[in-house]
Amino acid sequence: MAKETQTASQETIQTEAARVREAADAIAAKIESKPEIGLILGSGLGVLADSLQNPVTMNYGDIPHFPVSTVEGHAGELAVGDVSGRRVVVMKGRFHLYEGYDVTRVALPIRVMKALGVRTLIVTNAAGGINAAFAPGDLMVIRDHLNMMFRNPLIGPNDPEVGVRFPDMSEAYSKRLRAIAHEAAAELGMKLQEGVYVGLLGPSYETPAEIRMLRTLGGDAVGMSTVPEVIAARHAGIEVLGISCISNMAAGMLDQPLSHEEVMETTERVKAEFLKLVELLIGRV
Repeated sequence: MAKETQTASQETIQTEAARVREAADAIAAKIESKPEIGLILGSGLGVLADSLQNPVTMNYGDIPHFPVSTVEGHAGELAVGDVSGRRVVVMKGRFHLYEGYDVTRVALPIRVMKALGVRTLIVTNAAGGINAAFAPGDLMVIRDHLNMMFRNPLIGPNDPEVGVRFPDMSEAYSKRLRAIAHEAAAELGMKLQEGVYVGLLGPSYETPAEIRMLRTLGGDAVGMSTVPEVIAARHAGIEVLGISCISNMAAGMLDQPLSHEEVMETTERVKAEFLKLVELLIGRV
């Protein structure tokens, strides 16, 4: 039985490695040079991909084993190009557990980025503000996260060629990159918050009682993404910077209902500021 279990584990590792390799090979075949920086652009934040120089764009559906993004504000495209003199690979939209995808499939693009040569990941999202000092339109550097999804992309057999069985998460979000972000924001005259991101499954927004609980636990912003991607990135040895756009105040913070339309309106309003910050960051990380 132990031998059968070991064989099944090896087959699982080989299957996942083959998926990653096939996806990475398909992308590499269409680009001239490998990217060193990866970006995941959340709801309404895909504007950065439109500013790429010498872009090569692929639909997720054309990349082997990639899921397809189904959420409004997520274009469902991967682009490789140049920003601030650096070669980057950009995901215009991501995959969420609430769409029905397994956590391993949500993490697959991160492993593909690693296979392409990515060493640094900038992950962005639209999030609800829990911290009363925040306001819609604020940008928040993620200092740490709370995994309230209770899902982990590392569950199952571990491939030692990707990362260790028990990766350290004491610095999931790089101190070095956070310092660079604050310096860049100061140069641009921008206000940049910092705090703890809480990842929940969704897709329903949180109740006011849940928001009070999350604030008690130390959360500053809440969303439905990012956490599985960051865990997979750190497992693979990729340095991570996270930025949340506070698109609305969370349930119970203001006397108004929540909607995805409000999220899109806020990200549209701050996209120019967001673009300036990320372009400056890419040149420095």
